[in-house]
Amino acid sequence: MDLSVINPVLLLASLMVAATPILLAAIGELVVERAGVLNLGVEGMMITGAICGFIVAVSTGSPWLGFAGAALGGAMLALIFGVLTQVLLSNQVATGLALTLFGLGLAALLGQGYVGIKAPAVAKFPIPLLSDLPVIGPILFRHDLIVYLGILIIAGTWAFLRYSRAGLILRAVGENHDAAHALGYHVIRVRLLAIMFGGACAGLGGAYLGLVRVPQWTEGVTAGAGWIALAIVVFASWRPWRLLLGAYLFGGVTVLQLNLQAAGVALPVSYLSMAPYLATILVLVMMRSGRAPGSLAQSFHASR
Repeated sequence: MDLSVINPVLLLASLMVAATPILLAAIGELVVERAGVLNLGVEGMMITGAICGFIVAVSTGSPWLGFAGAALGGAMLALIFGVLTQVLLSNQVATGLALTLFGLGLAALLGQGYVGIKAPAVAKFPIPLLSDLPVIGPILFRHDLIVYLGILIIAGTWAFLRYSRAGLILRAVGENHDAAHALGYHVIRVRLLAIMFGGACAGLGGAYLGLVRVPQWTEGVTAGAGWIALAIVVFASWRPWRLLLGAYLFGGVTVLQLNLQAAGVALPVSYLSMAPYLATILVLVMMRSGRAPGSLAQSFHASR
């Protein structure tokens, strides 16, 4: 065992990359749940976004078009969930689980002809001047644009929910949909828009796994990332900045276990590989989450 091979700066920089797909999926689900909807189909939307983004990127040679295709694919799958649960009033938990199974099967089918094909490279975007700073520069300012986009989405979501009228309406719908309806707000429309936003974010997270983390198509590339995103939303007590902390915690444990494997730590690889998921469970057990939105997972009947 040689721990000297672990570079702390590289470890922290890799942490941000590892956390990005979880962060994107989790912030989308946070908005969905703040609107009073529980979508357990995050894993399905992520892997659907992953294959849609991979196909578009390989077909066009542009990873950025791939990310756009992934966001669209995730949003369209989420829209199916939204119509089933908000218009046809199907059970949200059962429909979300079905969405995950459907997404996994659809991705496996669409990806059959893309196994082993390498995705076009996603270029780094070092921020001028800041990227040259010692220690901080390599950690924070030498990443690709999607890493920065994830942080901007966190900040934008926080500002939207806290300061905008539309954010206040969304929170009102999530807390008490009957009261929001009585005030004249269109509950179903607000929820459908939130669900599609959540699907687009999950699709982006899935595409990041397929185009950056593992730049080739592999069946099951999400490997439970959608379930971790759901857990992190609860860990964060439905607050955007705490969600960022939770995503970085999971990303840090993921990168650390890879580095420990490279350093030759005398533990079975399977134990190290399950460390990120075990850490997430332990944190959820030890942490006391905040109060969930009052109307979470409750169907809205417009006739009431």
